[in-house]
Amino acid sequence: MKKKLVSMLLALAMVASMTACGGTDAGTESSASQGGGDGKPAASSDAGSNVVSDYKLDKIVMYVDGTLAANAEENRDAFEKQWEEAVGVDLEIVQPDHSGYSDAVGRALFAGDRIDVILLSAGQYAEYASTGILWDMTAAYENASFKDRIQYPAVNERKKIDGKLYGFAPAYGNGAVTYVKKAWLDKVGMKAEDIKDFASYYEMLKKFSTEDPDGDGVNGNTYGLVASGYAKLNEAPYVMYMPEFWQDAYPSFYQDASGKWIDGFQTEASKAAMKRLRQAYVDGVMHPDTYKFSTSDARKSWFSADQVGSEGVFTYWAGNWYQNLTDYLNDNGVDSELVMLPPIKEVAAAGGYINRDAPVWCIIDDGDGDNSREQAIFDAFIDTMMDGDKVQMLWTYGAEDVHWSTKAETFSITTNKGKDNEKTTEYTFEEGQFHLRPNSAGTKLWSKNAIDPTLSLCALTNGNYAPTDLIVEGNKFFLDNCYDAPLTPSGEKLTEYNGDIVTAREKCLAAIVQEGKDVETAMAEYVSSVGYAVDEILEELNNK
Repeated sequence: MKKKLVSMLLALAMVASMTACGGTDAGTESSASQGGGDGKPAASSDAGSNVVSDYKLDKIVMYVDGTLAANAEENRDAFEKQWEEAVGVDLEIVQPDHSGYSDAVGRALFAGDRIDVILLSAGQYAEYASTGILWDMTAAYENASFKDRIQYPAVNERKKIDGKLYGFAPAYGNGAVTYVKKAWLDKVGMKAEDIKDFASYYEMLKKFSTEDPDGDGVNGNTYGLVASGYAKLNEAPYVMYMPEFWQDAYPSFYQDASGKWIDGFQTEASKAAMKRLRQAYVDGVMHPDTYKFSTSDARKSWFSADQVGSEGVFTYWAGNWYQNLTDYLNDNGVDSELVMLPPIKEVAAAGGYINRDAPVWCIIDDGDGDNSREQAIFDAFIDTMMDGDKVQMLWTYGAEDVHWSTKAETFSITTNKGKDNEKTTEYTFEEGQFHLRPNSAGTKLWSKNAIDPTLSLCALTNGNYAPTDLIVEGNKFFLDNCYDAPLTPSGEKLTEYNGDIVTAREKCLAAIVQEGKDVETAMAEYVSSVGYAVDEILEELNNK
């Protein structure tokens, strides 16, 4: 490796040890040990050749987070086995805990663990791309067998950095919408159409936190909303779980109307958002543990069987999660009717809900100057992922006759097991009828694996499609009310300093919201701490 690359990767490793953002450190071991070919001589090949590489590929090590729903508890072995049978290559799946994925990936890369293919968020992708550790798959993508079937080409065009593509997104990003418990609205005498601007939105939150929306006869033992943090300052698009508070603010680097890169964290819009969050904290309209909740914590608090201490508002993923949240409420014996709140006036003025920059599958570059191994991985892993049939079905719905089937069968799903409102529903399917099967617990129908069929860039060619009415409704609602997140920047200085900047931003935000520190004072401390780094990053971005 070049000395410059090694120093950058070391800096990334230090970031992971200091912050929770992780996912930005890479190894100083030889790139061959990270990329992990089979050690055999490789045939010479140009990247992206439309001729399948003759490189002898015997194994692929894949790193993935909870995006792969077919995890160890949900018959991942069956998915892996059927993929290997279809592709003819051994597949090893490494799936760290979803909430700690970024840090786990960083540690694995730094330790020199073998990784061939890895799923990265938009932010991780932008940071890693500048290190040279990701393979340039531009030509391979342009010559992929599925290229002409892509329905939304702009998704991956946006992924290009200085004209080069280092990762492939099989679906568009999706985003979060604001869900409100209709039963709570009814209890406090409000309707969804009453929530038109921040003032009426905040009035709803106050009613949820001071009145008796859960109907237990006690006022003030519930909260207006819950979220996973005030903002995800280490994960683009940063503000999607609190859109009503952030409105037109985007507290990270982005291009303004003139095309100039700026630090959105220091803008007046971000300062105003922090003041709104502070007021919500003082008024007690948000769950007090919001600042430290993971997404799992927030979900469980919101759909808890005991609604005392729960919340009426939760902004979370659209589409598939509209169904999931409904199911979880129902499973816990809680009124499950939800309202998807149209963007309030201030959010709508900014463009609506944010469609995130989609995560991407990347191939680790072994750095030997020969693209044969990387092209072989692309052919076996990414090109087959969008084949429209057998392999794409594995990524979309999981393993045949495990997660889905076309065989005649009858089975039952039991919700609310062991509770007074336990309900068993029987399903019968004829031979040849495509259908989803029960999850491992037998409590709900399986929905998808790693690619949401309603978001996929390439439609299945076999006619199999089974989203529920709620999923279809949720995705349409989101697409009708969203805009694309700002482009995620990439640069050596950003990679070098981003961890420190994220830490400083989190400290500043917490000081304002939880400690009540004056916004200008806290912002001055932020600038004093990392202003030099921000300046260097902006200089690099604006002089590319």
